[in-house]
Amino acid sequence: MSLLISLSAQQPDVKNSPQIPIAVIVIRPHHFTANPETAEDNAFQNMGVNAEQECAIRAYHEVSNTIDTLRSHGVNVHVYEDEGRHTPDSVFPNNWFSTHAGGHIAIYPMYAENRRRERRTDIIEMLKHSYRVQDVVDYSGMENDGLFLEGTGAMVLDHIERVAYVCKSRRADPILLERFCSQFNYEPIVFEAFDSKGRAVYHTNVLMCIASDIVLVGAEMLRDIDQRTALLERLKNTGRKIIELSEAQIAAFAGNMLEVQGANGSLLAMSETARRALTCEQIDQVEQRLPIVNLPIPTIEKAGGSVRCMLAGIHLSKR
Repeated sequence: MSLLISLSAQQPDVKNSPQIPIAVIVIRPHHFTANPETAEDNAFQNMGVNAEQECAIRAYHEVSNTIDTLRSHGVNVHVYEDEGRHTPDSVFPNNWFSTHAGGHIAIYPMYAENRRRERRTDIIEMLKHSYRVQDVVDYSGMENDGLFLEGTGAMVLDHIERVAYVCKSRRADPILLERFCSQFNYEPIVFEAFDSKGRAVYHTNVLMCIASDIVLVGAEMLRDIDQRTALLERLKNTGRKIIELSEAQIAAFAGNMLEVQGANGSLLAMSETARRALTCEQIDQVEQRLPIVNLPIPTIEKAGGSVRCMLAGIHLSKR
């Protein structure tokens, strides 16, 4: 029996997808608040009792600062405003769509009903107009069947090795995962991860970050030793430097990062919370390969996501 559950026997034979998106999409919320519909299984969510209006103002400025900082490093950022009051998690657009080399877009079914309102036709139309889009595969209708796959939150994609790493959860249905991987040419690797209180990790992208030359991963949260060993071995076989993170560092969003393309090369975007959680040795290991862009987003993080969740990467070719 396989230690890591592979849902496809066919091995990918192409390595032509760059890991780094050429641009990112950011949603700036005007009425930010924590989402009560996602609180049950998102252990990272901790909004507390701050006044709603105060949180909204802080979040707006945190996202604005993120946009300005990324642009100052030469990152191409497409900004969309969300002035609605019924999409509390719209600041995390990577969950409802993803883009892929060759001109492919996927649209995903979301577990929380109010998150389904985040899908925006104007973003898809912009992508079609500004980038070469061959097809849009829309899985959102699977919500009617109770099947969910929350994009690059549920899946951490190795675009080079063509592997989709996935923590088992209600937000990553195995049937839909197999369908996605078959259509988009990824090999699914599925495992279980829990915190010390026995709560399942709700999204894979809080557990691990895959960049071109490094991987940061909270492997200790795979409580099954055999699964942990197999996962680490699989990651090491990619030739990347592996930086293991503790559960405390994962709780500080140190696994929720994204490599982005700047004016002078690639960068690793992470939150201020995440950077503070890393040891000096870990920071040195990262900076030997990638400059760090440090983004303070403490209010956004109270909603249960961090920098990687905020950045929907574009892996399409420009027109």
